[in-house]
Amino acid sequence: ARLESDRPFDLALLDVMMPGATGLEILGAIRTLAHRRALPVVILTARGAEGVRTQALELGAAEFFTKPFSPKRVLARVNELLEV
Repeated sequence: ARLESDRPFDLALLDVMMPGATGLEILGAIRTLAHRRALPVVILTARGAEGVRTQALELGAAEFFTKPFSPKRVLARVNELLEV
């Protein structure tokens, strides 16, 4: 879905390293849109550097997981965020 559209979605799951734009760039773009500011965003990455984690959280990520991660833990956190 395009970020600018009014099409609803409940959560964004982004990888830091994606083709075309990084997950952090997309997260930053989400936070500039009034109708998307409260959207929970979960970041996944193979880059475990603390700076990347800090940047994601400063941009407003609800959660940050470093690969390899526990799928059960990710699913539990996603479900928790969707209940809010």
